[in-house]
Amino acid sequence: MNLKELADHLGLSPTTVSRALNGYPEVKEATRLRVQAAARAHNYTPNAWAKGLATGRAMSIGHVIPVSKTHEMVNPVFGDFITGASEAYVKTGYDLKLTLVSDADEAERYRSLSARGNIDGIILHGPHLSDRRIELLRTLDLPFVVHGRASEMKMDYSWIDMNNTRAFERATELLIELGHRRIALVNGQEHMDFAFRRREGFVAALIRAGIDPDPGLMRAGEMTEELGYRAASDMLQRPYPPTAFLASSMVTALGIRRALEGRGLRLGTDVSVITHDDDLGYLRNGTDVPIFTATRASVRDAGRQAAEMLLQMIRDPSCAPLQTLIEAELILGQSTGPAPG
Repeated sequence: MNLKELADHLGLSPTTVSRALNGYPEVKEATRLRVQAAARAHNYTPNAWAKGLATGRAMSIGHVIPVSKTHEMVNPVFGDFITGASEAYVKTGYDLKLTLVSDADEAERYRSLSARGNIDGIILHGPHLSDRRIELLRTLDLPFVVHGRASEMKMDYSWIDMNNTRAFERATELLIELGHRRIALVNGQEHMDFAFRRREGFVAALIRAGIDPDPGLMRAGEMTEELGYRAASDMLQRPYPPTAFLASSMVTALGIRRALEGRGLRLGTDVSVITHDDDLGYLRNGTDVPIFTATRASVRDAGRQAAEMLLQMIRDPSCAPLQTLIEAELILGQSTGPAPG
């Protein structure tokens, strides 16, 4: 079934059907739902090329991924985000255009994508504290949404972010309530905005509880299993080792658990661990009962929301900037308990 046939079946004009399927705000909600239901029932999928001709759009969204020597962007978290974003694109007939570039070539790639006109918008990944890419994208005639924020940039732009500061405050407060005073942080790279905010929340909670932050109990780096293992192994050899760890990644928390098991320490009894990002597609935090206590915010859902925000900006440029702050849940698992006596 083509567009005209679907329109004839519904007794509507092809223009109305096209606008309903593309999310135009002037189409009544009842009409939109009716058209969408009919399209599903008749397995109608709009042709992206035809839609582009009809709307004057490229029907494609750009994701530019830097192949960095200091930060590996393509990881389990990124995979879940892209999956969520793709779900939103598929519903509206958009394609995802993924481009890998070196750090040095990233700015030029944004300019090239804008000049070619083969994408309708961009989602920016992995913002730093101060990020020149945001300044550049503001000068280009291209809608964009940042996954995260840049703390040192006061300009207005569209973003979606998890409340990293509050999530790590709550996690640290829980450990303090359990009697822990020597709490370690194994964080991501702290020139990245999310990691900076997590450290801020961790330190703020310690200071409010009258605990002096110990630089020797803080590590930062690429969030790998190896980082968790090496950081925990080093800290556990200290004269006064930590009784609890706070990890910025489920992958890092697995490394911490390996270090504990190698020393015969019991997770949640001898040493407590709280992790973040435990709700990943192929790396689950247990089944019925979570293994790790965790601060949880669905990365897949964040990807879907980011895509929906960008598509809304493409349809209605006057609605920008859009900004969404997601609060993390605190999930209790088997990895936390009272501080050992």
